[in-house]
Amino acid sequence: MPEQSFTNIFDAFKQTAANFKNRTTLIYLGEKFTYSQIEVLVEQLAQAFYKLGIRKGDRVMIYLPHVPQWITLWLAVQRIGAIAVPVTHFYGHHEVKYIANDSGSETICCIDTNFGYVSRVFSDTPLKRIIVCNVADHLPLIKTIIGKIYNKLPEGTFGTGEGIITYNNLLKMGKSAPPLPQIKTEGTDICEMLYTGGTTGFPKGVPISQVLFLQSLDEQRKAGEPLVPRGEDVVIQGAPLYHILGQAVGFGALFSGDTLILLPRMNLDAVFDHIQRYKVKTFFGTPTFYRMVLEHDRLDLYDLSSLKYNFSGADVLPREVARRWYKKFGKKIYSGYGATETCGGVSLVPTEIGDFPEESAGKIVPFQKVKVVDPETMEPLPPNEAGELLVASENMVTAYWNKPEETANSFIELDGQIWYKTGDMVRVDEEGWLFFADRSADVIKHKGYRVAASKVETALQEHFAVIASCVVGVPDEKFGERIKAFVVLKEDVKGVTSYELLKWCRDRLSSYEVPQYIEFRDMLPKSKVGKLLRRELRSEERRKQA
Repeated sequence: MPEQSFTNIFDAFKQTAANFKNRTTLIYLGEKFTYSQIEVLVEQLAQAFYKLGIRKGDRVMIYLPHVPQWITLWLAVQRIGAIAVPVTHFYGHHEVKYIANDSGSETICCIDTNFGYVSRVFSDTPLKRIIVCNVADHLPLIKTIIGKIYNKLPEGTFGTGEGIITYNNLLKMGKSAPPLPQIKTEGTDICEMLYTGGTTGFPKGVPISQVLFLQSLDEQRKAGEPLVPRGEDVVIQGAPLYHILGQAVGFGALFSGDTLILLPRMNLDAVFDHIQRYKVKTFFGTPTFYRMVLEHDRLDLYDLSSLKYNFSGADVLPREVARRWYKKFGKKIYSGYGATETCGGVSLVPTEIGDFPEESAGKIVPFQKVKVVDPETMEPLPPNEAGELLVASENMVTAYWNKPEETANSFIELDGQIWYKTGDMVRVDEEGWLFFADRSADVIKHKGYRVAASKVETALQEHFAVIASCVVGVPDEKFGERIKAFVVLKEDVKGVTSYELLKWCRDRLSSYEVPQYIEFRDMLPKSKVGKLLRRELRSEERRKQA
């Protein structure tokens, strides 16, 4: 972040660009972009957006893989005071339709290979225009030709007509468009909405303010500053930009004068090659990603000695992974704890200290306040006693987008302060170190994704043969947790197999939400009031493993 304190995202970026105008800010498939170049592109795109009628507060979906357009379009949205709605490019048409309708987005920026999903739901949503990008939009012609000859550049077909604009034509439109009028953006204005699965079957929009976003980026960048000063870092994008972890580290680099490397696909050999070639200093990802690196059979062919700051988030870092990493590279992995609703880091491990409790997810960051409470009574608990974690901050998210019932379930007022109920069980010691005890039984962390158990249960229960289902996360060293479903079939149904139910799920869920196991039961454990006891089944699975 620039030395001056900003509450407006675009002003902060503009100051960074002025301070580091000729420094490389982005590297993508060998192409380098300076801060000055990115600033020019963003201004052109913002002028084009404004000419198309997009105004302050309008929602713009970003449905892209890691390409430079992700950055330029997101910043252009900030330039005009609109609201970005990032979603994973793995989503199919069901999710795109739901989020477009829920957010009220009238514009979507998609990659051409996903155009079919957008066009399929276009007429059933508020969408008015589609910005179509290609992975080669910012590559020179010779690279594009070679990539197509060797079938290395994915290319999709897309339609033409009113409301469909290519990214390159959008840039041309911006060049001839009049300069933007003065647009005043306050720190309390929403900059983006990140959708999170949470504990229900429907994703919820988390509206994040300009100032909260900048606070989160600043704290994340401060954590690594003792190892790598601002303006000197080279960061490889190791977590998705549609995820708060990916944004905290990735945008934290862009807003600090550092260099960010984007890869359209997270191929491990490509990651290693880029670390070696560009002397990457900051590496981040989920514990699953770190384990994949350690177990890669060609790891020793690459020189990764430039790495200085290794950060892990989105799940609990197993002690065994941290120790193996240190033994292999002589470098520590620094972890943290956060959530979409808290805009990232609630706790981070400081890098300026030597030894720290390896089981800890760090110390509470300065701008966050926490309470550990009894989940039944909401009474505060003493240090070192495990309870549900509540989080608050001055600029915190206090409600989901258009979800009053979900808001009432997840946000609570205590002593005149609104707190976010994480659902996670933690303990905090006398020195402020946070230790994870257990997560909400309603949320499964699989490969770094948050999977709503109830969403998988709903999909299963739509099958004609299923009378009841219960879905839990089973601890797994490689993936964090695997998804297991317990299913009760109707008495008169014969011949229904787990294979059939898994196929049913694949047609209705995202790939990362499909269960890995299905176990048939005669009945499921329930409380006296008829509530499914997921924790009981989770405990049973853990006892089996033990």
